[in-house]
Amino acid sequence: MRFYLEITLLPNPEVGINFLWSKIFQQIHLGLVEMQDEQGRVLIGLSFPEYVTGEKFSLLGGKLRLLAKDEETLSQFNASHCLARLSDYVHCTSIRPVPEKLTGYAIYQREQPKSNKERLARRYAKRHNEDYGVALLHYSEMAHQTIATPFIRLKSLSGGNEFCLWIKKTVVTEPSGMAFSSYGLSAVSTVPEF
Repeated sequence: MRFYLEITLLPNPEVGINFLWSKIFQQIHLGLVEMQDEQGRVLIGLSFPEYVTGEKFSLLGGKLRLLAKDEETLSQFNASHCLARLSDYVHCTSIRPVPEKLTGYAIYQREQPKSNKERLARRYAKRHNEDYGVALLHYSEMAHQTIATPFIRLKSLSGGNEFCLWIKKTVVTEPSGMAFSSYGLSAVSTVPEF
């Protein structure tokens, strides 16, 4: 990863940061979907430079970086065009080289916590050909769980349902991989931190 561009969210009293994250990330995701190869891999990774990890909760912050191996990949993505409808709420920098001095590397990956009884019951009912009500009984004793990982609420364009995209950050010492999902996330590929 040698080049990046940075997007700063500009919330205001009428438009909160969580609403902005939803709208901006939806557009970024759609742009990355268009850049997928045949295996569904994307050569642009995302990082959240203001990501804060806490015991009870974590925050994404108000910045998003798109990183790529070369300038041409980021130019092809054309973030300004993707975010044109939201231009009053974001500031997008030009493409810049990643600084020589790094603070390390991180993996930003999708996390899917098993905490929603209803979702788990629907899945169980479908997989075991059971009634939803019966399947829900399997999870009735499940304790409520607080999840510290930050998320972005998105709407599936294929199914129309809303879901949470939980984003987990893991700090690592060595760079690895170069392919990401259509969300710009990966369980193995790193992005530089600076």
